[in-house]
Amino acid sequence: MSAVPSVADLLERVPSWVGRAVEWRRLEGGLSHHVYRIDVEGVPYVLRVLEPAVSAAGLGIAPEREIENTRLAAASVGAQVYAELPDVPAVVLEFLPGRTLSAAEVRRPEVIPALAEACRRLHAGPAFGNDFDIFAKRAELLEVCRRHDLPLPPGYRDHESAVDALRAALAADPLPAVPCHNDLLAENFIATSSGVRIVDYQLSGNNDPAFELGDIAAEADYDPDLTGRLAGAYFGDGLTPALLTRVRLFHIASNVTWALWFTVHHGLLAAARGEGAVGFDYEAEAADKWGQARDALADPGFGELLETVSGRKFITPNH
Repeated sequence: MSAVPSVADLLERVPSWVGRAVEWRRLEGGLSHHVYRIDVEGVPYVLRVLEPAVSAAGLGIAPEREIENTRLAAASVGAQVYAELPDVPAVVLEFLPGRTLSAAEVRRPEVIPALAEACRRLHAGPAFGNDFDIFAKRAELLEVCRRHDLPLPPGYRDHESAVDALRAALAADPLPAVPCHNDLLAENFIATSSGVRIVDYQLSGNNDPAFELGDIAAEADYDPDLTGRLAGAYFGDGLTPALLTRVRLFHIASNVTWALWFTVHHGLLAAARGEGAVGFDYEAEAADKWGQARDALADPGFGELLETVSGRKFITPNH
């Protein structure tokens, strides 16, 4: 992993801050990049320093693309980009006055409509300059694991035919692609007085909006009832059984692929900056996500979900 410039050095690269009273502190919670709160004579900003090794390992989009997508998202639900630092992938962002949501909060039924509304605003905003597909990301991460001889979660390859069937079913009738965040864990939602805002566009790209919802459900460990509430809040009267099932299947696809994301992060990046540097167990998270995905792929009702969303029957070794 490349060396990150010191905060003092970075602060000197923002001309409007030089010679002024500046205080800073590291913001906790980021799993890949380096994020700081900067107070300049009492005015708060966010400094986000992008680690190139993240995109090099397949764990995010290229830094320049992330910065551009962050600019585009500011037109809908993102933070404003005030400055881009020269000679280093880093940006100065608007500090959003509000509360970072917790995993428990995003599971509260009364909060779910605000999450859906934030997604609708992002999805109606300017298109991003790149596309995202969860199965293409899976193939990319599998290649990273092969190239670096990283061990896959136990039994990962035993469910290839079920994953192939999942991919085929979701490809049968895709929704039009919209600008998506694609990584909406609770901490990327900020509750403000003007509504929920969305930050950290590390995996952003144009995608099927049903994936966005399924990914929220996966990250927050939604049960079918909460998943239905989220889909209903997003699609409204347009929600159909096929759309709801599409969200549920993307929930599974999210866990299938992000299990590899945590595997790669554990194997390539976590050790490089010190195990437990951010107080997070990447290996355990990979095992948890794969365990959930494996159970869903082996569930007797999996084949019925595939048929509902695609209109045709799929045969896998489990069904």
